[in-house]
Amino acid sequence: MSAVVEAPAEAAGGDRTADASDASLGYLQARLTLLEARVRSAVDRRRTTDPDPDDRFRGLYISDDQVDALLAASAAPTVPDELVVASASRLEVLDAHAVTAEAAGATIRLRDAARAFGLEPLDVELLLVALAPDLDPRFERLYGYLHDDVSRRRASVGLALELALGSRRATDSAARARLEPLAPLVRSGLLLVEDAERPMLTRTLRVPDRVIAHLLGDDAPDALLEPLLAASVDVDIPEVETLVRAIAGGLPLAYLRERPGASGRSLGWTALARLGRPCVALDLDRLAGGDDPAAIALAASREARLRGAGLVVGPVEALVERGAPAIRAFAELPGPVLVTGVRAWDPAWSREPPLLLDTPAPEVALRHDVWARALDGDAPEGFDPAVATIAYRLAPEQIDRAARAARAASSAAGRPMVVDDVWTGARAQNAAGLERLARRLVPSVGWDDLVLPPVVEQQLRELTARARHRDRVVGEWSMGVKGSRGLGITALFAGDSGTGKTISAEVLAGDLGFELYVIDLSTVVDKYIGETEKNLDRIFTEADRVNGILLFDEADALFGKRSEVKDARDRYANVEVAYLLQRMERFDGLAILTTNLRSNVDEAFVRRLDAIVDFPMPEAEHRLRLFELNLPSTLPREHDLDLGFLARQFRISGGNIRNICVTAAYLAAADGRRVGMADLVRATEREYRKLGRLTVEAEFGPYMDLLDR
Repeated sequence: MSAVVEAPAEAAGGDRTADASDASLGYLQARLTLLEARVRSAVDRRRTTDPDPDDRFRGLYISDDQVDALLAASAAPTVPDELVVASASRLEVLDAHAVTAEAAGATIRLRDAARAFGLEPLDVELLLVALAPDLDPRFERLYGYLHDDVSRRRASVGLALELALGSRRATDSAARARLEPLAPLVRSGLLLVEDAERPMLTRTLRVPDRVIAHLLGDDAPDALLEPLLAASVDVDIPEVETLVRAIAGGLPLAYLRERPGASGRSLGWTALARLGRPCVALDLDRLAGGDDPAAIALAASREARLRGAGLVVGPVEALVERGAPAIRAFAELPGPVLVTGVRAWDPAWSREPPLLLDTPAPEVALRHDVWARALDGDAPEGFDPAVATIAYRLAPEQIDRAARAARAASSAAGRPMVVDDVWTGARAQNAAGLERLARRLVPSVGWDDLVLPPVVEQQLRELTARARHRDRVVGEWSMGVKGSRGLGITALFAGDSGTGKTISAEVLAGDLGFELYVIDLSTVVDKYIGETEKNLDRIFTEADRVNGILLFDEADALFGKRSEVKDARDRYANVEVAYLLQRMERFDGLAILTTNLRSNVDEAFVRRLDAIVDFPMPEAEHRLRLFELNLPSTLPREHDLDLGFLARQFRISGGNIRNICVTAAYLAAADGRRVGMADLVRATEREYRKLGRLTVEAEFGPYMDLLDR
């Protein structure tokens, strides 16, 4: 046994001598050398008090002699005072050299950690005792010997106190308190006290791997945090200076409330950079269902303090369903902690009130600069950042991601970046939550596909102008910002079925580079009281996060007139309409409502609309154009088609004309021939039947006989 437990030599020795140029590792190794002296003294004491030093089965049982020795001992062994004095003297010299090195610009991580976590000298000693086996395997066996248990190779609380206290006893309450759950070492996650079922003095101490790696110079992030870490982009908005002053003044907690197109993370990132501090930013939307917010919060706080960084976490909405304790786990960490989100701050989320700061969207000029920086010279020919800036309300991080997505698309295609790559990258930043509540359409039509009277087309183009220049008019010129109404754009498309309302919405979306989200009434309307309102709120909340257009088809089903209350059904139907009125007031996006009966829409909605576009039935010239568009050049057709006759004779909508052309194509395909006039006439007769109209010779004229074929 004695051969196994020979104490290490006085000096650390060759392999453990740190490189002279590395002050941090050199200091750590020197502190371990001081610890060796205390371990050696403990080994010597154990030998002199061991009643049976040659026992081959030590640690597996307790002999009678050992019991007698335990009963004879009146107190825990102590370290000789002369050793304590010598150790303290050497530590003073070592620290004096460390101060000189730090003054010269060196970074000594153990000392930095002690300052960052508010550790006392005893805390550092306890940390080193627990750390030693992870840095030098000899300490494993020595600790096993000192424990009288070869399987216990980490320091226990009792052994750590014995090695760190010097001449004081392990029953010193102030010393033991340094290892309690609320003590800086344990609460911060620098030291883990394990085996809670054991008595206090026999519990095991362990230093987390991330702390060990940091002290050895490794800055790789904690594996628990790595999936959540997010980068950001600097923004120069006035609110940055407010946050900089607050953090410099010792701010513990701030809540950065975001508006569409704004980024609290970017604001916090920029403020910390202005102060010369790194930032640990977590995207809580990436939390998995089984993740423990408290464990992640502890690891995040430890990571930030080890790096001397500030902590930015959000969005807070990702934690709301997990309850207030999950939010408090982050909000009550040592600061500065900057929490982001879109909802109002709940006082129950933290004991200390946070600094509440609204995060506005960067102005057009700034977003233009962010686009230019993100594309970094790769902007495609013909791409105007101003157009992208106006059309897309993207936060700075989203602009950066859009640019990287565009770069990846062009690289995969083996060609220079084109404008469509940028638009695709921008659309890819839309949140996916809305797709669970609506049907997404990627626009495939343009202005040339519309056949409308000039006045109607002009109204539609004015709508796109509103969407493009909203930030300038509302933001820079401060028009229409007073009051509680949101900054959204809402239009009503009214007209008979098939007159072009839905395709016009698709054209608007395509012109703006947006996607179109068609609200499915089956996902909204619910027979249970209050559920319809909840579904609508989810839709509007998700819509605020995307650059898209909401299309409420057949809107009078939701936006219908309120009626006199005669029974409970009338009352709750009116409640739904009233809720929609309130929610539309706060909407910041772009919404289009379509209806076949404009008179059915509640007048209160009409007042809140930015535009009402009436779609008339097409005239003969427009019907002719619609027939030509719906019979493309790719379709094999006879040369004697009398489209002018069809346009003059049949007063039908564009949707009906499309149906006629498609039906005619199927009739021709079934017979294996070109589309002829007979197919169009027969298809028109089929459409008339669907509409409930009579087939009369006065309308079909000379082509009436074709119906018998």
